[in-house]
Amino acid sequence: MKKKNILKNNYDFQRIIHTQKPYRYKDYIIYVERTNSLRYHFGISVSKKLGNAVVRNRLKRQIRSIIHEKDYQNNFNCIIILGKGIIGKNYQEMKMNLLDALGKLNLYR
Repeated sequence: MKKKNILKNNYDFQRIIHTQKPYRYKDYIIYVERTNSLRYHFGISVSKKLGNAVVRNRLKRQIRSIIHEKDYQNNFNCIIILGKGIIGKNYQEMKMNLLDALGKLNLYR
């Protein structure tokens, strides 16, 4: 995932979470905001309850690599929040569940 496609600002996270309806799928909570921009943006949030910094960063790297594998439509911002159940999953299960959730939200081209 390229740096230009990443949401980092707290303002953006708060705006999207407070104005959009969440989509819950297994271990993920996903917020999608449709925009007029010519790019898509993803933000990933991992709670401190899931583990120490090493574990949280590993989960974020895995989610970024899963997102990078597909080609997406433009004009949306998406926030992915990881739940507690993600700790026991391997990479293949995480990939299958996340791609299924993003497919149901019609974010692919």
